[in-house]
Amino acid sequence: MLTGGIVAVAGQFKGWYFAVYAIAAGVFVCLLEYPRSKRKRGSTMERCGQKYMTAVVKVFGPLTRNYYVRAVLHAALAVPAGFLLSTILGTVCLGIASGIYLLAAVRGEEWSPIEQKPRERPRGGDTIKQPPSNPPPRPPVDTRRKQPAEEGGQVNPIPVEAE
Repeated sequence: MLTGGIVAVAGQFKGWYFAVYAIAAGVFVCLLEYPRSKRKRGSTMERCGQKYMTAVVKVFGPLTRNYYVRAVLHAALAVPAGFLLSTILGTVCLGIASGIYLLAAVRGEEWSPIEQKPRERPRGGDTIKQPPSNPPPRPPVDTRRKQPAEEGGQVNPIPVEAE
């Protein structure tokens, strides 16, 4: 919708005021949809810079957390952009997104922010009991061979003379 609006304004299409609306609505939808929601199970990776937009989305409370509200909002934003050919694809996408949000709301889902847990860093002395004796890359444990103690390492094929 955003791209279609830019094309319509730049091309001075008839009904360009719908294109200006489509640009504004497209920017709003992009900002609203950028922060990811926390999953119920598993872990969720936060997007780059998401914490700033998450704070803005949290300020609006139930207007942005509730998926019923998002479904109605997406459907309402899609209607005026449908009057211009260059924004039809964005209108269809917003309509589909509205249906998906409605389905998610019926199932009881809601947007919840990703809160950062303070990570407890393990102390170096407590976790390492004994440093590895074999330099990397190390073969898997089951394929390692025990070297006999009397073997003193490798034999250098090139004679070395001390000066």
